[in-house]
Amino acid sequence: MKSRRAGPPDGGYGWVVVASAFVIMGLTAAVLKNFGHFFLDIQSHFGVQASTTSWVTSTTIAMFHIGAPAASALTLQFSQRVVIMIGGLLCTTGMVLASLDLSLPWLYLTMGILEGTGISFSWIPAMSMVSHYFARWRPIAYAIASSGECVFAVMFSPLLQWLIEMYSWQGALLIIAGLQFNLCVCGALMRPLETTSGPSQESKDSSEDDAAVLTSTSKTIFQCSLLKKPEFLLYILFAIFAAAGFFIPPLFLVPFANSLGIDKYWPAFILSVMAVADLVGRLFCGWLANMSFLRNLQLLTIVATLLGVVLLLLPISHNYWTILVFASLYGFLFGCVVAIHVTSIVDIVTLDGFDSGLGLFMLFRSIGGFIGPPAGGWLVDKTNDYSSAFHLSGFCLISSGVFVLLVDRLVQRRKAVDAEVHLSFNQQGETGKVE
Repeated sequence: MKSRRAGPPDGGYGWVVVASAFVIMGLTAAVLKNFGHFFLDIQSHFGVQASTTSWVTSTTIAMFHIGAPAASALTLQFSQRVVIMIGGLLCTTGMVLASLDLSLPWLYLTMGILEGTGISFSWIPAMSMVSHYFARWRPIAYAIASSGECVFAVMFSPLLQWLIEMYSWQGALLIIAGLQFNLCVCGALMRPLETTSGPSQESKDSSEDDAAVLTSTSKTIFQCSLLKKPEFLLYILFAIFAAAGFFIPPLFLVPFANSLGIDKYWPAFILSVMAVADLVGRLFCGWLANMSFLRNLQLLTIVATLLGVVLLLLPISHNYWTILVFASLYGFLFGCVVAIHVTSIVDIVTLDGFDSGLGLFMLFRSIGGFIGPPAGGWLVDKTNDYSSAFHLSGFCLISSGVFVLLVDRLVQRRKAVDAEVHLSFNQQGETGKVE
């Protein structure tokens, strides 16, 4: 007799898990998004170049992605609750030590390595917990949880600016440390699903099988063997190309607007509009995915391709309002992609492989995140035209949509083969009974 996980309850305490994940997204990803508020103060304080200062944020982003497999492995070995609480302690410790202001390399270690690892150890298990608690309502549950990043990002932008003006950047870091200590509270709310004693059953990857609350065997090891699945390898290529395209527009949108002679205060409003559109896109696409008009991978193919087309067309803008329209479309479609690109991993590797799959997905996604912005910057330098960066971003996202289309074909083919095998097995069983 083996222990087995209870099936996704699809509600009840699961909504507490979603609320907790919502706050975790805000206290991790939203804080990381607002690191730019500290950039100029840190640069002037240490008297270094912008490229040297940028390594603080780069190190944080790197550790966020590189720490993903470790976070997944620890989640499988212990529980989401334990790993999130460890992540909260790492984030708090990192920011407290950073506020001591010892040196710039000290910030690489504290704001970079400790904070980045803490964010990874909080973010990954939170997304895992939402996926394990929901099956039928998984897309909308994930969309609500991930929207915490947008809501907190909008609130943190003026808050951090005010904190820096009132208490200096060192004092602001200390206050952020206190806020991030609440990650431990959120982790404590992540109650593991109960296990029961009984024979294990193989998990199915379709929503119909999930709805039948089939149970799945608890795994305690990280499944590197997922890299042998061709559909998962193609999905990793999607992650790399999509990430390369994701990080380019926010970096060059404001400079592009400024190059058109738009007043410097107006472009900042574009980023706020993008954040609101991002939130709407996440909630809308989560709802749409739950309606099951299209398969998740079909929907992801459509929104990723449309996002690429919008970015290819954005450089034709020659006035503020046209840019604002394209930026709004970008934010909305970006939110749509984010709402379903993580939950789609379940369709590819099943729920049993989700934790390991998410860790590997995040690890390889970092390649695109690191290559995209420098490549866009190099093109801008060579062509002296911001349009080239948006064209590169659009090309990457359209290419990512092609990879998702191939993944969907392979997944559907696999399901068809599994159905034939299952039917053949049942027929053989019936024949044996008759004899």
